Amino acid sequence: MRFLLSAVFALVVLLSMPMRAMASDTVRGGQIFNTNCAACHAGGGNIVKSERTLRQADLEAFLPNYVTGHETGIVAQVTYGRNAMPAFLDVLSENEIADVAAYVEDQASHGWS
Repeated sequence: MRFLLSAVFALVVLLSMPMRAMASDTVRGGQIFNTNCAACHAGGGNIVKSERTLRQADLEAFLPNYVTGHETGIVAQVTYGRNAMPAFLDVLSENEIADVAAYVEDQASHGWS
């Protein structure tokens, strides 16, 4: 019985770890976003092309691959840029870009409130 309880406890701890990591990634992503992206995308908007915001409907409409993999589509856009958006490949690390993507996806799914 003790072994079973220990195994269940270990499983619960392991399953809760990714949620905490995702939350910290989102927080870090917000900090990176505010430093590198907010000048053009404050509040999920877009000062260069007003119809291409970071709101979920616009991401779905204009961002390639967003429908099949939300964060993957955001990562590609941030990494390589497109149209008026510059590439951040040489500015941010792969982990920083993933954190920004997690933050943008989280904000978009909550309406940038």
